[in-house]
Amino acid sequence: MTQASSSVEGNAVIEITGIKVFSATKARERERLGEHITSWIHENPALEIIDKIVTQSSDSEFHCLTITLFYRNRRPRSAPTTPRA
Repeated sequence: MTQASSSVEGNAVIEITGIKVFSATKARERERLGEHITSWIHENPALEIIDKIVTQSSDSEFHCLTITLFYRNRRPRSAPTTPRA
């Protein structure tokens, strides 16, 4: 997702660059979901996770775990300034 959007949290506006959804239905997939998310975060160091939603749903046969991450591009750190004489 390349288009930035924003949402309002309280009185603050949060800039969002994108959303990444991780979902698993099978037990083995659910067990590995954390590792999968951690790998994705490490592979995308230019992104800053700013919010998340964890959703769990089930029916008579399946249990689904969905983790939605909201992210934005990291802001470059400003160089330290030296005082002027």
